Amino acid sequence: MNGKDIRKLIVACDAGMGSSVMLASQLRKQLKKSDVRVEHTPVNSIPADADVVVCHEGLAARAAAGAQGKPIVTFKVFIGDPAVTKLVAAIKNGGEVGA
Repeated sequence: MNGKDIRKLIVACDAGMGSSVMLASQLRKQLKKSDVRVEHTPVNSIPADADVVVCHEGLAARAAAGAQGKPIVTFKVFIGDPAVTKLVAAIKNGGEVGA
């Protein structure tokens, strides 16, 4: 999927301490000028209209089960992870996501 085609990005989380909420907020700011809606949802409740799912690598299998074949971008650290930086660049400039 090309990043320019993403309209809804989901940050999926597990019961945690709010780090994924901070990531979702950061992504909203970074993508403010893009036509992308960023939402934060539990990993077991990924909406069917999601275009791409972002989650911690420890949740990847659970996210894949609910993502209905949508690209999943996994990260190791909540702030400044290269995978998330690459995703933001693909959305802003075009480029493959989930390749």
